[in-house]
Amino acid sequence: MVDAAGRPVSDAVVSVRPAGGIPAGPIRFPWPTTMIQQNVAFVPHVLIVPVGATVRFPNKDKVRHHVYSFSRPAKFEIKLFGQDETRSYTFKTPGAVAVGCNIHDQMTGFIKVVETPFAAKSDAAGTARITGMATGTAQVTIWHPLLRAKDNELVVNVPIPGSGAASKTVPLTLRAAR
Repeated sequence: MVDAAGRPVSDAVVSVRPAGGIPAGPIRFPWPTTMIQQNVAFVPHVLIVPVGATVRFPNKDKVRHHVYSFSRPAKFEIKLFGQDETRSYTFKTPGAVAVGCNIHDQMTGFIKVVETPFAAKSDAAGTARITGMATGTAQVTIWHPLLRAKDNELVVNVPIPGSGAASKTVPLTLRAAR
């Protein structure tokens, strides 16, 4: 992913519905379903989890936090908890969830809840790698918190050849960060 100036875009969530559909069974990603509160920030800033995942919110700061979301897929509130305490929440509905701290307004994070095992987040080079898809045209959804698009999402079709390796550079128009 690149922005309008051709610079790489990190933290874009790429989720794929392959031509053969979504395989049955539980979805597991190789990263933890954890959003740490550290240095008065959410780490990672963007987290991908499958529907039904329970996300842990450990507090590594010396100050207390009050985690909440008003987002439609998951409205929740985790009241004040301190250093080395962990709270959790189960995400039952797909979509993008903006997370904040009621005490520290500058703290924002995002949890993208997906219904596919084919998902990845773009790195500092703007690259997201997804493997194991069937041959055919895949429907690729790209989400980013600053993307200028309905629901911050862009959908593109990408042909997946028999080799299973496909590459596509997608330009994203982003809003200015606040």
